[in-house]
Amino acid sequence: MCYNETLMDEKNKKNPHQHLQHDVQINLNPDTTPILYTDSILMNTNEDGVILDVAQKVGPTKQLKIVSRIGMSRIHAKKFVKKLSELLALTEGNSATGNKN
Repeated sequence: MCYNETLMDEKNKKNPHQHLQHDVQINLNPDTTPILYTDSILMNTNEDGVILDVAQKVGPTKQLKIVSRIGMSRIHAKKFVKKLSELLALTEGNSATGNKN
C-alpha cells in the first residue's frame, strides 16, 4: 500500500502547526499486526510526555487487560488530538456502511 499522508513530524520544532507532506509506503501484515479493540484508555502525563494504556474489559468482571501502551511527547500528543478531532468532525453523521444519515 502506498499513501500520501500528512505526517506529524517531531523534527519540525520551529513551527509545530506546519505539517510536512511525505510520500510514505506503509507495510502492514494483518497476520502479525492485529487491530486491538479498546473500551478503556488510561492516560498519564507529566512535563515530558503522555502515556496511553489502552485496555479491554475482562468479561463481566471489574478487571481491565492492557493490550497496548503508547507513549509520545506533549507536542506530538497535541498534534494527535487535533488530527483525530478533524477526522471525527469530517466523518460525523456517517454510518458504518459509509452512507450519510
